[in-house]
Amino acid sequence: MLGICLLLAGCAGQPVVEPEPLVVRVEVPVQVPCRVKAPAVPAWAAVGLHKEDSLEMKIRALLAERRQRIGYERELVAAVASCS
Repeated sequence: MLGICLLLAGCAGQPVVEPEPLVVRVEVPVQVPCRVKAPAVPAWAAVGLHKEDSLEMKIRALLAERRQRIGYERELVAAVASCS
């Protein structure tokens, strides 16, 4: 019994060694407000078409508007991409 008490007393006298703090870097996405000015909406080519206009004029206006829309969409995609 005395031996057990001596063994326990020997363990009690040792200082407790705490582990050294470990620094861990955690990357967390942070929301950033987007400050990109929205591109101006163009004056669409087919807006001024009339019922009486020739088929050729209507097709040309619609093809021109298609090109306008493609360019406008590219500007919008670039603006959105700059925010991310």
